[in-house]
Amino acid sequence: MTTLFDPIRIGDIELRTRLVMAPLTRSRAKGTVPNDLMRQYYEQRANPQTGAGLIITEAAQISPEGQGYLDTPGIHSEEQVQAWKPITQAVHAQGGRIMIQLWHVGRISHTSLQPGGQPPVSSTDRASGSKTYNTEGFVDCSKPRALRTDEMPRIVEDYRRAAANAIRAGFDGVEVHSANGYLLDQFLRDTINDRTDGYGGSIENRARLLLQAMQAVTQEIGSGRTGVRLSPITPSNGATQDTQVGALFDHIMRNLAPLGLAYVHVIEGQTGGARDLTEKGVPPFDYQALRQHFKGAWMVNNGYDLDMASDTLASGQADLVAIGRPFICNPDLGRRLREGAPLAELQRETLYGGGAAGYTDYPLLPA
Repeated sequence: MTTLFDPIRIGDIELRTRLVMAPLTRSRAKGTVPNDLMRQYYEQRANPQTGAGLIITEAAQISPEGQGYLDTPGIHSEEQVQAWKPITQAVHAQGGRIMIQLWHVGRISHTSLQPGGQPPVSSTDRASGSKTYNTEGFVDCSKPRALRTDEMPRIVEDYRRAAANAIRAGFDGVEVHSANGYLLDQFLRDTINDRTDGYGGSIENRARLLLQAMQAVTQEIGSGRTGVRLSPITPSNGATQDTQVGALFDHIMRNLAPLGLAYVHVIEGQTGGARDLTEKGVPPFDYQALRQHFKGAWMVNNGYDLDMASDTLASGQADLVAIGRPFICNPDLGRRLREGAPLAELQRETLYGGGAAGYTDYPLLPA
C-alpha cells in the first residue's frame, strides 16, 4: 500500500518521498534577488530525514512585468540566476530535489512594482478588486491594460527563457503557475477574459496561451522536468469561477496529456479554505475525471494532513501530496508526520517580508 514516505519517479526526477513542499510566497528576496537567508530556509526543509521529497520554491517572476508583490524573487536576470545557484546546491547537498515555480501575476500587481510605473498587463483591462503588497503594505491592485495580440509571443518567450534560466541555476525542473487568478488563469476564465481575438471567447482560445507556454517550456528543458499548477475552482485574486469549468479543464488536460509532463499539481477547492466550493444545484468538481486524461504523476494540494494524505495515496487517487503552510513553521515536517509529533504554530505576522524571525528560526524536534 502506497504511503507518503515511499519513493517515486516523476518524469526524469527521482524523489525519496511523496511529500512535497508547496510553493509559498515569503517576500524575503530584497530587490527580487535570492539571498543567503533563502538558502538557509530551503536547506532546512531539504534534510533527508526530516524534510520534503520535493521542494517547489516560492513563485518567481519570469520578467520584471511579471512581479506583483514586494521582494519576490525573479528568474529573468543573470544576477538572479547566479543567486539561485547556492540554494539549489544546498538542497542537492542534502539529497533533495528542488523545482522553481514560474510566475507572471498579470493584473495582481501595482504600478509601483511595474517597470517605469506602467499598468500591469492581463487578458482584460478590468481591475481585479483584490490586494497586493508593496512598500506601503497591502494596497489595491492597479487597473491593468489588456495585452495586445502581437504581445503574446513575447509572453511565451518569457516562459521559455525563464525555464532555461532555471536549469542553468541548477533546478531539477520547473512548475508553470497557471492557478490562483494570476496571468494564465486570467486568460482561462471567461469571468475575467473578455477578449475578442484568438486568445478570448471560446475554450480553445482561452486555453491557447497556457498551452503555448507549456509547449515552449517542454521544448526548452524537456517534459520530464516540467509540471503545471492548476486551480479549477479556486476564487483567489478576484477569479470567479468559469461558467464552463468542467469543459474548460477537460480541454486543457486533453491537450496537456500529449506533452508528457512530469506532473500536474491541482489545488482542490480554495487555497487555505473550503475544499468543496459549489454553487446551489451544481455538483462538486470531479478531479478524478480530470485525471483520467493524464498518465503522469498527479499531485494534490489543500489542507492535507497525514490521515488524508495516507488515504488518498493508498486509494490511488493521487501520487504526491503538496503541503504548504505547515512547512513554514515545521522545517522538519516530514519527521513530525512520520513520528506523529505535534506541529508548531504559524506566526502569521511574519509571513511576508522581514528577516529570519518567523522564517529560519522555527525550532526542530530534539534529536
